[in-house]
Amino acid sequence: MLAAVAAAVLASVSVAAAGPAVQAVPSVDLDRYAGRWYEIARYPNRFQQSCAGDVEVDYARRPDGRLRVVNQCRRADGSLDRAEGVAKLADAEGPASKLKVRFAPAFLSFIPAVWGNYWIIGLDPGYRWAVVGEPGRDYLWILSRAKTLDAHDYDEAVAAAVRNGYDPAKLVPTPQH
Repeated sequence: MLAAVAAAVLASVSVAAAGPAVQAVPSVDLDRYAGRWYEIARYPNRFQQSCAGDVEVDYARRPDGRLRVVNQCRRADGSLDRAEGVAKLADAEGPASKLKVRFAPAFLSFIPAVWGNYWIIGLDPGYRWAVVGEPGRDYLWILSRAKTLDAHDYDEAVAAAVRNGYDPAKLVPTPQH
């Protein structure tokens, strides 16, 4: 699953769909963003096909300023799928809301295609929920600090996606136990 997340992020080098350009939020405090997030909903994607639920991601700051990324989900048979990667600023000058993520082995880091776009396009002021997408609108995730998100906050997150040209009808809820 998480290798798939890496592949999906890498595959996000697609041409943007018609409509307004996808806009990342103006700024993100990566120290506040670090920690555990639960997936509330996502666009279906090939790298998470084996995920039946309990999808979560942990971000931790590294001494080099990058983020350690650990994705995990539960498969239908109850086993866990886990992938570890790294995120860096897409541009050294920022903003921190535009990241590149790699799940491929470190020795492949020099290959641009192993880095996928990870743009934070919606973020609650209290960092309770986030919306992650990319310029091609092929991938979308709604994340929350809690395993559930109340209807108002979910609607706010979906509105952030819609403002960026995403189709909310494609969102699939993620079971969390």
